[in-house]
Amino acid sequence: MHEPAAREQLEHHAHRVREHIVEMCSGPEGGHLGGSMSCVEILVALFFHTMNVDPADPGRPERDMFVLSKGHAAMALYAVLAERGFIAPEEIGTFCRPGGRLATHGNVAVPGVEFATGSLGHGLALANGTAWAQRRHSGTPARTYVLLGDGELQEGSVWEAAQIGRALNAGNLVAVIDVNGFQQTGAVGEVSPGAPVADRWNGFGWHTVEVDGHDPAALCAAFEEAAEADGPTAVVCRTVKAQGTGVLAGRAVSHFVRLDTAKRARVLAGLRRTAPPGGTKGAPGHA
Repeated sequence: MHEPAAREQLEHHAHRVREHIVEMCSGPEGGHLGGSMSCVEILVALFFHTMNVDPADPGRPERDMFVLSKGHAAMALYAVLAERGFIAPEEIGTFCRPGGRLATHGNVAVPGVEFATGSLGHGLALANGTAWAQRRHSGTPARTYVLLGDGELQEGSVWEAAQIGRALNAGNLVAVIDVNGFQQTGAVGEVSPGAPVADRWNGFGWHTVEVDGHDPAALCAAFEEAAEADGPTAVVCRTVKAQGTGVLAGRAVSHFVRLDTAKRARVLAGLRRTAPPGGTKGAPGHA
């Protein structure tokens, strides 16, 4: 298992991941910018600090597993995999290009992508299965992490799977919910008002932790707390859609974007304003 990264390193990786996402959104097909940017720190905390994974041997049986249930955020996952060494950073430039592996939604041909996801509401059921198999067959303390969106929680299959996860008493299962407040058609609270997200998971018997989804240290602490829980844990992350982009942050219009030259320049300017020390060194589009 790799040495966990320090907070400063996590912040640097998060900045680099956002720059990779901007590069992908600048291609001819565009991409799901908002929901990819909102989950960056979550993925960075998992892949650089919490999860037992090995880029040199991504399929080893004792690995922790990650399921991207909000499959439209595949750009964020690809970017993290590039930073972590699962794929070459140069492959980022092939996103949605003919003959490339980096599709709009996760492609299992990419090392580190465990399942092809896209149709919302199915990732937690997959995670139930992998967590159960890890406990029953692997003989290791392997864990499964699944990332869902708050709009995705409108799918009834999520709550069927939540009930099963509790029934399995899956202590090695962690559901991470990216609560950025928006979905494709508008604000989540306006499209489908409901009880607070944490209350819903508590109601299904899950250990629940609420955290700032853009604070790497808080995320790492939440995942450490989850590792000590007797049953499944839901980590409810308060995030900002299109975090770090400046003009598009916190706006529903950021859901799917193709960045032309002018928009790309504005978004990169927003990223520079929030960059950690040395954050743009060697990044795409920078000297």
